[in-house]
Amino acid sequence: MDIIDYEYGISAIDSGYVRPRLDAIHLIVEGDRAAIVDTGTNYSVPRVLEVLAARGIAPSAVDYVMLTHVHLDHAGGAGLLMRHLPNARLTVHPRGARHMIDPARLMAATIEVYGREPALAMYGELVPIDAARVIEVPDASSVDLAGRVFEFFDTPGHARHHVCIRDARSGHLFTGDMFGLSYRDLDVGTQQFVFPATTPSQFDPEAFHRSIERLQTLKPSALYLTHYGQVRNVGHIAPDLLRLVDAHVTLAQQARGLPDRARRVEFLEAAIGDLVETEAREKGWALQGRQAREFLEIDIGLNAQGLSVWLEQAA
Repeated sequence: MDIIDYEYGISAIDSGYVRPRLDAIHLIVEGDRAAIVDTGTNYSVPRVLEVLAARGIAPSAVDYVMLTHVHLDHAGGAGLLMRHLPNARLTVHPRGARHMIDPARLMAATIEVYGREPALAMYGELVPIDAARVIEVPDASSVDLAGRVFEFFDTPGHARHHVCIRDARSGHLFTGDMFGLSYRDLDVGTQQFVFPATTPSQFDPEAFHRSIERLQTLKPSALYLTHYGQVRNVGHIAPDLLRLVDAHVTLAQQARGLPDRARRVEFLEAAIGDLVETEAREKGWALQGRQAREFLEIDIGLNAQGLSVWLEQAA
């Protein structure tokens, strides 16, 4: 089991989604109580339960499962995990709550994109959550874990149903996908790097800027990204992230005149791949050139699709 332990009782558990250290589930322990941020997929649930057992944390001691948003690599396992955590309540953005209570539309949309068998192979059948166990967390709401307060910030840009979560004890933020991707495979010593996630279907660059700038005012000394784990040096990473969001927008504008989505996505995949290689070279990532491009292949494809959808919605 791949686990990274940080300070303040925070750990990153590898969800097992797609490849090692792509998708993190964060466990927070406060005294004899615990909370979990994001859940991975149904196939991640045994991993979480195994970690709880290994650390002597009873399932009944988990008070909250806190979702940053309801994309399935973050929330696909929420319903199944909640079945194993009898006292836990789920926190979720008000726009995402209905999809956790009745995930039928979310499942149908996933099947439409991937096909039924591939969707089930990736995520499993989504499990509904009793509405009485769901807490909607609009901006400025909070929950209390054994005296440790977690504050929720409405942060659109990646998705309209996205929240970031501030741990009042540490001042650190759990940022889901709002601070993009920062994979440990790209680190050089203590240097960490970032790349945005413009995933379908609600990318909004203006909202993205506003959300990141708002989070910067909180002056966190560390972030916890679902992709992947703790990131420091926020003052350097945030400007890089916004610069790269703007670079993605420029590429999307170059694709605007192409005749159909397939052509736009093909153009954008190539252009974002070139951007990855340039960023790797200029910032000195551990992976360079074709290696960096292949490592981020999934993210490049998702970013291209997200930009294409944004262009269509903005037309």
